[in-house]
Amino acid sequence: MPLKPARTFSTSPYRPVITHPTLRRLLPGFTVSSLGDGMAVVAVSWLAIEIAPAAQRGVWVALAAAAYTLSGAVGAVLLGRLLRHCSPARLVAADALLRATALGAIPVCHAFGMLGIELYVVLLAASSVLHSWGQAGVYTLLARLLPERDHLAGNAVLSGIGSLATVFGPPLAGALILRGGAATVIAVDAATFLVLAATFLFGVPHDDAPAPWESGSRAGGFAVIRRTPALLGLLALSFAFFCLFGPVYVALPLYVSDGPGAPAAVLAAFYTAFGVGAVLGSALTGYLGRLPMRAATTGIVVAFGVLMLPVGLGAPTAVAVAGFAAAGLLWPPYAALSTALFQRSAPRDLLPRTLAASSAVRVLAVPLGTALGGPLVAGLGARETLLVSAASIAVLGLAAAGAARAWTHRRP
Repeated sequence: MPLKPARTFSTSPYRPVITHPTLRRLLPGFTVSSLGDGMAVVAVSWLAIEIAPAAQRGVWVALAAAAYTLSGAVGAVLLGRLLRHCSPARLVAADALLRATALGAIPVCHAFGMLGIELYVVLLAASSVLHSWGQAGVYTLLARLLPERDHLAGNAVLSGIGSLATVFGPPLAGALILRGGAATVIAVDAATFLVLAATFLFGVPHDDAPAPWESGSRAGGFAVIRRTPALLGLLALSFAFFCLFGPVYVALPLYVSDGPGAPAAVLAAFYTAFGVGAVLGSALTGYLGRLPMRAATTGIVVAFGVLMLPVGLGAPTAVAVAGFAAAGLLWPPYAALSTALFQRSAPRDLLPRTLAASSAVRVLAVPLGTALGGPLVAGLGARETLLVSAASIAVLGLAAAGAARAWTHRRP
């Protein structure tokens, strides 16, 4: 007898997330904003190319990309005392309003002929100062609204929305750039953050504000991580994992450009395969709740490195692209599982600051790895760098698994 669709949905791990009365109001705004972020991935670099001096385009594109991400780490470190009284919803709204204001100033200045490359980089940096806190607010609110058993599914829903945005956002941005220029895309991105701010300001009940005892705590997120070995180890694993993946962003385009065929199309195939795998991985993540989470995170790191090996070994393009797709399948489960471990392990009243500290460290990892990719490619070659990156990730996962097992046996 065939299963009834209603029965399938009723047993889905995502049902409590999608049907939750508050999350049902918040998810549409989060989806709109995520799509804007997916569009901005293309527009931020493209506008830098348009307005930077021709002889210095490479430098300014790199600075623009760094400014759009790295200032969030600075904000996470410096703004803890100022933001410790904010509820999670207000953290998200504050981040969204700042991003809408700073990003919205970019097309306005561009329209009046006032947008130089220096001002552009400053506005990008200003837009992201609160981003680590905004992300912390989203996942803290999710942890408070849902019971612990549904945290993983909730994280997976958010990562799935982000993965879909990386698939559909860039082509949409490309179409808008052809019609109105990159500044138009950034204007649209700014508008999506206004939607997000309104969603979290008016869609969260007032009783989700922090309790008075919660606001008085003065401990910082980094202090919580330092005195919690499980969180410190997980954060170290995440930092090393993302840092070792960073050189791929430098080595892969160079490796593809040296090969036969149409390099641009081949490079697009690698990234598209990774994105499609990530979408599927997000859909599957909610069903992993019965796995031991700490063992699953280290296992994912090992498998990710192994799946990246084919391109480093010079395998045929179809095999290498398939490996990238399978690696993309593992990316969302790692993010969702590691976030769920933070949600379960950090004190409830300090969760926003702990997540913001974690976000700050992770934000630094990929740019640092990407910066290391240049010297590695120059010294080893593109394919060899890809091989070193993949092998190092696999070894990292094995070392982390061994360290976790040894720590477990040592505990009384």
